[in-house]
Amino acid sequence: MQKIVIGSDHAGFEMKEKIKKSFASKYEFSDKGTYSADSVDYPDYAHQVAEAVVSGDFEKGILLCGSGNGVAMAANKHHGIRAALCWTPEIAGLARQHNDANILCIPARFVDEKTAFEMIERFFDISFEGGRHLKRVEKIDC
Repeated sequence: MQKIVIGSDHAGFEMKEKIKKSFASKYEFSDKGTYSADSVDYPDYAHQVAEAVVSGDFEKGILLCGSGNGVAMAANKHHGIRAALCWTPEIAGLARQHNDANILCIPARFVDEKTAFEMIERFFDISFEGGRHLKRVEKIDC
């Protein structure tokens, strides 16, 4: 069973819980919080998820916040993280296939549950294509 690190702020909390429940038979989740819908600061959770991926404890992660932008920005501050803000399953697939994204960022206030689940399936089922994309991905880190 693939191990996935997941985290969210208050805006993504409800969807995070649905994701964990719906995908429990497919993935083993390590939840970095938040653990309620009470208002919190999204960077606190984005950094924890990013650090778990950078450390090698997890190959990939999922982050959720209202727009997805905040968690993506915070996670992408970490060397080696390629956090992709996705709105559709196609974008999630391309983020993996062409950009070797290692964290899927979901805008919980702007995508429905069905779309979020489809993005997760696509993101975790597609491999990085490499080839011409590898040299581009290698240019991302500063």
